[in-house]
Amino acid sequence: MKRILLLTTGGTIASQMGDRGLVPTLHGSDIITRLRTGYPRFEFDYEDLMDLDSSNIQPEEWKLIARRVYSVLPDYDGIIITHGTDTMAYTAAALSFMLESLHKSVVLTGSQLPLQNPLSDGVTNLFTAVEAIASGITGVSVAFNRKIISGTRAVKVSTMGFDAFESVNAAYLGEIFADGTRLLNPCQGGGSPSYPTTLREEICNDVFILKLIPGTRPEIFDALMEMGYRGIVLEAFGAGGLHYINRDLLGKLAMLSQRGIAVVVCSQCLYERCDLSIYDVGHRILDQGVIPGRDMTTEAAATKLMWALGQTDNMDQLHRIFDTCYAGEVSLIATPSCPIY
Repeated sequence: MKRILLLTTGGTIASQMGDRGLVPTLHGSDIITRLRTGYPRFEFDYEDLMDLDSSNIQPEEWKLIARRVYSVLPDYDGIIITHGTDTMAYTAAALSFMLESLHKSVVLTGSQLPLQNPLSDGVTNLFTAVEAIASGITGVSVAFNRKIISGTRAVKVSTMGFDAFESVNAAYLGEIFADGTRLLNPCQGGGSPSYPTTLREEICNDVFILKLIPGTRPEIFDALMEMGYRGIVLEAFGAGGLHYINRDLLGKLAMLSQRGIAVVVCSQCLYERCDLSIYDVGHRILDQGVIPGRDMTTEAAATKLMWALGQTDNMDQLHRIFDTCYAGEVSLIATPSCPIY
């Protein structure tokens, strides 16, 4: 008999209508009966960690969740975390790095409509999370709309539709059809069997995401530096472009590198990779000492940078971390999934 722990954090799935809109009020006791009814052969426990709209789940909450998951891992076959959808992709990616070399299944899920709404997608999503554990999928994942997505590849793409999440630049880990669960890449997010699961909860909050638009002023980087940011995820144009005529952003990137501020360059495009080797402007960017984001999602790049800066402030080590795939977050020619140390 599989043992599964439900950890609740709030979100739409646990919400009821208040005076000014939906508010998380349901607890694990309200949710666990649905799981026990649907899977009577499994043993379910629950804990209420917090009751938050996911907009208020931040790095401090990631740490709390990661610590609790790590502490109970030996006692369960898998863990389901109910979570609001708005920042679920960030939490999933952060946990993927903080729970290094994870050999069990940790699944985040939620819903677009409250569980008590008769049209809610919550029950189906909860059952999809159970199927991820029952199927032996390892690592952190997101279960939504009968799809199981790696925690470092999930992106919220719809505010209202039940197909709220998509797997970007990677196949689904699994998908549920009328004839059962089809596993496509079940070990993508799991750790190497050669290494034990390790909690690395250190994380740096001082990371900023900047999406360029034509005409972005170089002085924005001065402001970010003065505010004490240690890392910037730069969403560049296309395969990796920015302007340096009339308004020279390249010179500011060089300044940031000299000051020890890490800059990861990703694409504004949702799909495919940022490749700084294609165009002259990309080579100019690389000359400034930036870190290529390759085909990582913005959510994964930001949380990986926050996590990496929590481990080291050495620029060479940061480059090595981003040249390593830890939880299926990036496509590399060689993808060692190994501890940072």
